[in-house]
Amino acid sequence: MTDDVLHVKGRVLVGPDDARDELWVVGGRISYERPHGAREITTVSGWALPGLVDAHCHVGLDAHGPVDAETAERQALTDRDAGTLLIRDAGSPSDTRWIDDREDLPKIIRAGRHIARPRRYIRNFAHEIEPSDLVAYVGREARRGDGWVKLVGDWIDREVGDLAPCWPRAEVEAAIAEAHRLGARVTAHCFAEDSLRDLVEAGIDCIEHATGLTEDTIPLFAERGVAIVPTLVNIATFPKMAAGGEAKFPRWSAHMRRLHERRYDTVRAAYDAGIGVYVGTDAGGSLPHGLVAAEVEELVRAGIPALEALSATTWAAREWLGRPGLTEGAPADLVVYDADPRADVRALAQPRRVVVNGKVRA
Repeated sequence: MTDDVLHVKGRVLVGPDDARDELWVVGGRISYERPHGAREITTVSGWALPGLVDAHCHVGLDAHGPVDAETAERQALTDRDAGTLLIRDAGSPSDTRWIDDREDLPKIIRAGRHIARPRRYIRNFAHEIEPSDLVAYVGREARRGDGWVKLVGDWIDREVGDLAPCWPRAEVEAAIAEAHRLGARVTAHCFAEDSLRDLVEAGIDCIEHATGLTEDTIPLFAERGVAIVPTLVNIATFPKMAAGGEAKFPRWSAHMRRLHERRYDTVRAAYDAGIGVYVGTDAGGSLPHGLVAAEVEELVRAGIPALEALSATTWAAREWLGRPGLTEGAPADLVVYDADPRADVRALAQPRRVVVNGKVRA
């Protein structure tokens, strides 16, 4: 006799152009063949998507640094209930491996702990090291993570009074080569313009935020296949940040405002050039969790077509991260909606049911 079965019917959005009428979940796995001899069948109806992806999210972190397990659990549950079932944790000082043993929580791909220069990032977030130690620390975090390493590519330099690159070119080349040797990809926090060319030419795989992209560097990103995760819901906070630093760092404040003002044009130009653009919220620092639907709306507001913005948190995002979607035999991580999110991405804000490892969790 077959285990209890979950039946999802309506429209199952396997891909942007591939919709099926139903799927079945047996033993926590997806099947497109009706099982026989089920003890009990639970049916859920609506528009089904693969569990959403937040490709820049910090579980185990808040504005002051690492948090306890109870707080990290609340963060993960908030993301789950918003439909986020796959997280690329883009830097966290907390050990969240215990989440992997929880069948009811999102799956996490970890990038280890941020790697930054001393006094050149948020206190209590990062390993703060000198360039001579960069290769060693990248190797350490490559071994600790799940195939990613996170650098802080730029931050305010108090002597300059503005954003400035953190790493010399030679050191970052050697560090990225070490990560690749160990089978890890490398991403970097970058707000400004000046660090981007060195990082891309050094072989980096992704840039977070990427507000400093220009007509000079966009073609380079496209040529080298470097992805971006814009985190527009975070970039929306730039004016408030700029106001807070105005008196002490007026040059930095003016720069942050310029980056904010052209944020939508920057993202649209990157998309138009063929750069991979993926959804990330930067939740867990100063931002709350559960913002993935708002970030998709921001990408649409920037001029990315709705279907492509949806793909950036579903089909394309999962392929980029090497995780399955709604394919035969895959873990049944999916979200069901009352309306077609391809027609209006605002539907993402109201999931009807959230299924993790084959069980309805929300």
